[in-house]
Amino acid sequence: MTLPQQTPEPHGHHHGPDQGPGHGGGHGPGPGGGQDPGPGGGHGGSPSHGHGHSHGPAAPVSRHLRRVIAAILIPFATAVVVGLAVLWPGGAPAHERTGVGFDRQTEQGKVVSVEQVDCASVNAGQGPPTGDTSTPEGREAADAQQDQCEKATIEVTTGAEKGRRFTEIIQPDATRQLREGQGVVVAYAPDAPRDLQYSVTDVNRKVPMAVLAGIFALAVVLVGRMRGVMALVALVVSFLILTFFILPAILEGSNPLVVAVVGSSAIMLIALYMCHGLSARTSVAVLGTLISLLLIGLLGSLFIGWASLTGNTDDYTGLIHGLYPDIDMSGLLLAGIIIGSLGVLDDVTVTQTSAVWELHQADPAMGPRALYRAGIRIGRDHIASVVNTLVLAYAGAALPLLLLFSIAQSSTGTVANSELVAEEIVRTLVGSIGLVASVPVTTALAALVVSTDRTDPGAGPGAGGRTGTIGRPGGPRPAEVRGGRRRRAK
Repeated sequence: MTLPQQTPEPHGHHHGPDQGPGHGGGHGPGPGGGQDPGPGGGHGGSPSHGHGHSHGPAAPVSRHLRRVIAAILIPFATAVVVGLAVLWPGGAPAHERTGVGFDRQTEQGKVVSVEQVDCASVNAGQGPPTGDTSTPEGREAADAQQDQCEKATIEVTTGAEKGRRFTEIIQPDATRQLREGQGVVVAYAPDAPRDLQYSVTDVNRKVPMAVLAGIFALAVVLVGRMRGVMALVALVVSFLILTFFILPAILEGSNPLVVAVVGSSAIMLIALYMCHGLSARTSVAVLGTLISLLLIGLLGSLFIGWASLTGNTDDYTGLIHGLYPDIDMSGLLLAGIIIGSLGVLDDVTVTQTSAVWELHQADPAMGPRALYRAGIRIGRDHIASVVNTLVLAYAGAALPLLLLFSIAQSSTGTVANSELVAEEIVRTLVGSIGLVASVPVTTALAALVVSTDRTDPGAGPGAGGRTGTIGRPGGPRPAEVRGGRRRRAK
């Protein structure tokens, strides 16, 4: 991993005896650009005055600093590649289907017809065995006998028995109602009696989901343009790593924490460099993200063990543990915390690094302390919004569960102490601590890197770094700070 040399960008007004004639309007260094001697682009003026407006790439960091960053990131990237090679699975291990939950054989189907029938005629509404209607269950069963049910005819459209039809009775109080022509997902139980082998498990939502994904991709490309395209490619790569490496490796019995660290690191390197380019600024964001992920891993491991969280809290995790008893469920919980925090960490570290780089370009005289203080002020606003976002996101996902606790009139302490809620609390707080820590860490790294940059010895104006307008490395550029147009630093 090398950081490419970039052509520096001249800024603003330049005054010096070594400037070429004319009042240049060129783009970039060279003739007429107001920095090197040359006749191009001028329209008259004093031989000691040049006026340049450059739109070229930003000034790069020095060769020494690039070597330091590469010395840190190249071993890290090499370790990630080795980890991928060692832990790469051969695919999800096969198992005999249990027919429970998602572990069922499914096919596609289509609703051929729907007709109204009496619930009593199809035994859909059974009265209580004792005729007692004093209980809620008894009253609901008695009411159901007098209601109208729907009898749907379903045709299987995929699989070995394509074209086979079966009926499904939908009660009036069912949450999912079917309509004619609707696509459905049907479960197949080969060991059941023939009339009960097929049943509707869900609605086919592939078309609306695909349309929504297309709208999302179009919006990203229209607004982000080439950056948006690269972001979508990075998103696809992230899903591929998750699908073909992280999940199968965990199912094969590899340590979930190690798999999550290696997979998340690979996603981080690919996504950040693909979206933001191979530059020192991106490398600083990678380092800030890596340090924050390590902190999240340490805190998560400590508090998951201290709070005795097993990671086996619902039907899905119970099914996973039943199918693959060798999987460390608490390790799986920690892996989920790390992967879930990665996406927000990328956003925070890249934003903070960009803020420090822009502050330095606006005032190159700012030292590391001044840059840190200015950057951390920006970071405080980011912290407030991001932490609130995380808490509300987890609360929204657990809203049905919170409603159940509210109905039961459970106290706040009782709710927080239950393992199901405690897992979400640990997940939220550990991730939020990592996000909060990423702001000062990344800001300090960026301020140190950008303020200690120096021009390579003997390099000319085109070699990068902070070169004065009269050829002195690190010389002051007050006129450049005041005037001129510049592009964002890389």
